Amino acid sequence: MNRLKKSLIGITSAILLSLMLSACAMNSSSEKEPQSGSNQKSTANVKSTDSKSYRANNMSALPAKSKARKDTFIAGISAPGGVFLPYFYENGWDGNATDPIFAPLVNLDKDGKPVGILAEKWDVSKDQLTYTFHLRKGLKFSDGSPLTADDVAFTLTLLHDPAYSGGQDISLASIKGGKAYKEGKAKSIEGIKVIDKETIEITTDKVNAKSLLLLGGQVLSKSYYGKDYQYGKLDYLKNLYPKPLGAGPYKFEKYVPGQEIRYTANENYYAGAPKTKHLIFKIIDKSTSLQLFETGELDYAGFSADDDTVEQLKSLGFANIQVSPVNDYGLVYVNNTHPQFKDKAVRQALIYGLDRQKIVDVKFKGYGQVANIPVSPVSWAYDDKGINPFEYNSKKAKELLDGAGWKKGKNGIREKEGKPFVIHYLTADAEDPFIPIAKENYQDIGIKFEPEIMDFNALVSKLNKKDYDFAAVSTSQILDPSDTVEELAANNPNNAAGYSNPKVDDLIQKGLSTLDIEKRKSIYHELYKELNDDPPYIFLNYRQSARAVSGKVEGLNPDNYTGISASLPNISITK
Repeated sequence: MNRLKKSLIGITSAILLSLMLSACAMNSSSEKEPQSGSNQKSTANVKSTDSKSYRANNMSALPAKSKARKDTFIAGISAPGGVFLPYFYENGWDGNATDPIFAPLVNLDKDGKPVGILAEKWDVSKDQLTYTFHLRKGLKFSDGSPLTADDVAFTLTLLHDPAYSGGQDISLASIKGGKAYKEGKAKSIEGIKVIDKETIEITTDKVNAKSLLLLGGQVLSKSYYGKDYQYGKLDYLKNLYPKPLGAGPYKFEKYVPGQEIRYTANENYYAGAPKTKHLIFKIIDKSTSLQLFETGELDYAGFSADDDTVEQLKSLGFANIQVSPVNDYGLVYVNNTHPQFKDKAVRQALIYGLDRQKIVDVKFKGYGQVANIPVSPVSWAYDDKGINPFEYNSKKAKELLDGAGWKKGKNGIREKEGKPFVIHYLTADAEDPFIPIAKENYQDIGIKFEPEIMDFNALVSKLNKKDYDFAAVSTSQILDPSDTVEELAANNPNNAAGYSNPKVDDLIQKGLSTLDIEKRKSIYHELYKELNDDPPYIFLNYRQSARAVSGKVEGLNPDNYTGISASLPNISITK
């Protein structure tokens, strides 16, 4: 689970690619404290809140290529960059590639609850500021060298180095003395204390619900990655990017750019060597993933769900199929810094005046639902009670626009202070169904809608510069409800929407300032109601994915938090 990317938002086309391997190819920062396992469903009676499974019923149809592989599991991956070191990669696919090699102290289970991996257990002080991790006895890296609390301390120290510029913002954990170390005012980090080789105590200055996983991330070997370490100089690590050494279930074997990444079972893994000796991540294009699965060249693949794809997968006979909600949502960014969008009544009108249900129906063909709050229905924090669904109502939209001073001109386009109401919409999807529907809907309420299809990187650049009116985006996989709202804080440098609401700022902080799950639920529900009244952007959809696993593979259980990585040590090939 590559939990350490800088940005929360991934453009829709990139998110679709993530289905090949896991739910989090471009994901955000880490998740938090114990949660209830209940998944509250939306009141909408649509497919996207339901999970369905279909078992293989004709293993005689298993392709010859697949039958010939007795000790190798193959999954698809898209465009890794070759930086196989946690915390340092910028390409999300490199995060997927490192997951089998590097194990964390703490991970998430299928319900998003923290579970010990290298850490046997952990304690949190009564004031919720000090974390004590108790490592499993006899831990080893894949080369047989011991893994101790010193390695954990080294990893956290490295992330505080002033030369570190990767995607993990360890400052969010507020380790005592971390800032002083980074600024060169201290030679060590006061809050990191190694008690013994299996125990480390970390003291923080501020309660943060996400600190557990920020502190309990993947562990780097001090003897390997720290051998040449000098304060303020991290360039030496670049030589080790293609030669990773970790304590995960698999050892890195070989990377063939454009073709594959090979791994072998790690006999020194704490839980024992994985049942399947060889693992291959095959580098593929999403357009060919179904064909490769059908011919037996892949043992696992993921797809955007639709009836045709599901029926085709079922017809193969040898596939176990899971159709279930994805832990993200689609939205349209609205640039709140532009004058025409500053009035919340105008933003409300833009939602009322858009037939979002039609957009969802066209795009997901029954495997999606309209979104109204910034969290997925699979999350423990989902609660849409008392939330205005903003059902399509052009009359209401017109009334709000009239009230906001936007009056129709001679050409039918609304104007205010001599300026016409024009929306420039950016998308990287040439077949984006939002375009024709929004164009028609907005014309009806007196707004000119001008779409612009552009390259993915160009869109990201404009988004970061706030050089847009509307922009099509999708969140990364949501590990914690704070992930999708943190960037709405007025002082957040990633606030690409330019949104500002003091009450929202306060609720965002409150949501992170306790580890009590019930208190967090209540805070986020209040936050969702405020965002419903003062919408920062247009919520569009929740969606489903279809995951297919060859019937010969047992033990692979993809989930919404770790994708396939958590179950890799348990898979076995039966036929």
